Amino acid sequence: QVQLVESGGGLVQPGGSLRLSCAASGMIFRLDTMGWYRQTPGKQRELVATITNGGATNYADSVKGRFTISRDNAKNTVYLQMNMLKPEDTAVYYCNAAGLRSFVKNYFQSWGQGTQVTVSS
Repeated sequence: QVQLVESGGGLVQPGGSLRLSCAASGMIFRLDTMGWYRQTPGKQRELVATITNGGATNYADSVKGRFTISRDNAKNTVYLQMNMLKPEDTAVYYCNAAGLRSFVKNYFQSWGQGTQVTVSS
């Protein structure tokens, strides 16, 4: 199995910053695209940002200029730096990763359990 563990969520005031981390572990041969998604009650889970193995990034329009996704391939970890946070950013943030498992080399896609981000005064 491939496991993803998120960390870094919490309560922050509007205009503040948080950095989310997601570490992948297990029988991983190669990690390809990794990303962050978020979900609030009554809404569909939506894409926040993705990053390819080569470093190409994609962002939702609502977070462009405020959020930055990055990765450390040596640590099998993806990060989401969130600046200028707004109340509408409040959500559970989920990490996603795709890649190849070791030995069998079959493709996988895994989700983390999520981490709560609350932006409030």
